[in-house]
Amino acid sequence: MSNAIFSVPKAVNEPVKSYAKDSVERASLLATYDQLYHQDPVDIPMYIGGKEVRTENKQRMAPPHEHAKTLGFFNYGDASHVHAAIEAALAAKSTWANLPWQDRAAIFLKAADLLAGPYRNRMNAATMLAQSKNVFQAEIDAACELIDFFRFNVQFMTQIYREQPESLPGMWNRLEYRPLEGFVLAVTPFNFTSIAANLCAAPAMMGNVVVWKPADSQVYSAQVIMELFQEAGLPDGVINMVTVDGPVAGEVVFQHRDFAGLHFTGSTSVFKFLWKTIGSNLDAFRSYPRIVGETGGKDFVVAHSSANPKEVATALARGAFEFQGQKCSAASRGYLPKSLWDEVKRELVQQVQSFKMGSPSDTSNFVNAVIDQRAFKKIAGYIDYCKAQSDAELIVGGNYDDSIGYFIEPTVIVTSNPSFKTLVEEIFGPVLTLYVYEDDQFEATLRLVDQTSDYALTGSIMAKDRYAIETASVLLQHSAGNFYINDKPTGAVVGQQPFGGARGSGTNDKAGASMNLLRWVSARTIKETFVTPTDYRYPFLEQ
Repeated sequence: MSNAIFSVPKAVNEPVKSYAKDSVERASLLATYDQLYHQDPVDIPMYIGGKEVRTENKQRMAPPHEHAKTLGFFNYGDASHVHAAIEAALAAKSTWANLPWQDRAAIFLKAADLLAGPYRNRMNAATMLAQSKNVFQAEIDAACELIDFFRFNVQFMTQIYREQPESLPGMWNRLEYRPLEGFVLAVTPFNFTSIAANLCAAPAMMGNVVVWKPADSQVYSAQVIMELFQEAGLPDGVINMVTVDGPVAGEVVFQHRDFAGLHFTGSTSVFKFLWKTIGSNLDAFRSYPRIVGETGGKDFVVAHSSANPKEVATALARGAFEFQGQKCSAASRGYLPKSLWDEVKRELVQQVQSFKMGSPSDTSNFVNAVIDQRAFKKIAGYIDYCKAQSDAELIVGGNYDDSIGYFIEPTVIVTSNPSFKTLVEEIFGPVLTLYVYEDDQFEATLRLVDQTSDYALTGSIMAKDRYAIETASVLLQHSAGNFYINDKPTGAVVGQQPFGGARGSGTNDKAGASMNLLRWVSARTIKETFVTPTDYRYPFLEQ
């Protein structure tokens, strides 16, 4: 029985550990990494209705930076497992939806504290091993951002529930925020462990049940996520993890009467296909499904002639090449004024040439491997294309090697063609393309930035001139859902910079804000009248 209005702990962003030389956290994390590396190969199951499900179809897992090493195997399922996951979710739905909100909140607050404490090293080490993130990138993603999602989403949930209508004398108006009628499908990417967990946890926190299909290349850390949920006390069947081929899952889910929503992060082309499929099957569903997606990006840095060249170079180096450019928000195109070009070029080349590349187990490596062979070949293909073009020049990088791991040198290209292929198309790798413009063409260049790409996820303006900053903010207002002033276009923090973009970059439902959680509820208005009329006649009827 709920007999109190509960206040939740105030959400505060999890402090990011530095992992500095000789620090306790560095030694502890590397010891966990070493333990996971040397343990016997693991056999990761699917999780359906609280049961571990294994099949005869075993898929091998290997570190991207050392593809000959076998970390273990995960169990690949088929349509029957998707059906079973849906049935398990629907069986858990009534009990979970009717659980008081504070009990749901307590589960995810406990998950946050478990991750901040005993699970931190294992989640980070698993992300380093199987997704090839360095210690700092793993810390800000797999630990801190996920902790923040859990804690801030609890706070956002209570803010939503407090949003109530006014009541005139003689009545009481109430709003209740019901979970969706059915189940939610979460389809998650390889590049952020925190996104993978949040895409299934956010709907669940609001009382929904979830079928979760993680990316094949993220299953190693996905298992840690499921174990974290279990230890936090999440009931069986609320989140069910299936590892199946995407079209197999879609064939079952998008024809099911109780499909209620899609929470997606991935490619624009896949998201558009899923949206079309859902639209063509509307007659099959009990209600209109909620569709929330964050997709691609062709994110920009624009420098004005008043900018500091060294600051511009650093924003480009960090923004483009952290986690090998495999961030939806990564800087992949830059626009530089001619007056700054020589100095920015000199500083940028110097910084990129100083990068060390290799295994995450060596914390001095700024750059690690790209995720898999498919990504390696795609990115290498773009680099080879650039080498063959007369209107492009590689000024640093351009080499790649997959003999041990999928390593691609951070590569910077300069082009004289504002519509050059790598200025327009999403690459999702360590390739940055620059375009140098005449100083007096600043506003024209801003319009060029706005029109060049179909995406609108992140972007930044580097300038000291406040008029230039304001001009860019206005002309680029639809070009980026997350816009940065004098900073790199990456690193959004939950509760501080809600994340998401529009145009070809998604539905802009802002993970890390209450507006995302609102998508996973269906409001019901309740009006209670205290003294009910007993006669139909209104005063205006009197003679």
